[in-house]
Amino acid sequence: MTQRLSETRAVPFATLAFILIGGATIAAAWGFQLIGGYLPCKLCLEQRHPYYAALPLAAVALAGFYLGWGRTIRASLLLLAGAAMLYGAGLGVYQAGAEWAFWPGPADCGSTGDGAASINDLMSQLQSTRLVSCTEASWRMFGLSFAGWNAVASTVLALVALAGALSLLRRAEPAVA
Repeated sequence: MTQRLSETRAVPFATLAFILIGGATIAAAWGFQLIGGYLPCKLCLEQRHPYYAALPLAAVALAGFYLGWGRTIRASLLLLAGAAMLYGAGLGVYQAGAEWAFWPGPADCGSTGDGAASINDLMSQLQSTRLVSCTEASWRMFGLSFAGWNAVASTVLALVALAGALSLLRRAEPAVA
């Protein structure tokens, strides 16, 4: 009973923290785009994919706790979520390094836009759309661009997922009565 009570406090907290931090991070990215007017480049959009994979995995792990699933299944889900976030951190580091000219960025990276239905629509879009390069930081805070902050957030989320998974795996399964 006390072991279950201890698990009730620790593991769902890490998983819930993962969901809340990850959700806030992806919501901020969408907010900067939709409210702030910052157009994402192709690589910026790619950095969102790990969130789209990891957040549902964490939500299923949290639901599995309340459904009485085994620790190994829940830990595996958290490890997969953490691996997705490590991939996201790598993408963030890659783009941030390209922004600082530490290495070349992708050659095919530019702003994403809606497809044009006609030549007139295309000409109108070309005149009104500012192309965003993956190698130009459109915003910085404390020296870090969106990509740099994504690398930080993704690394923190990967560590939270790993801590939750390790916490699950360290505990002994309760004896079946």
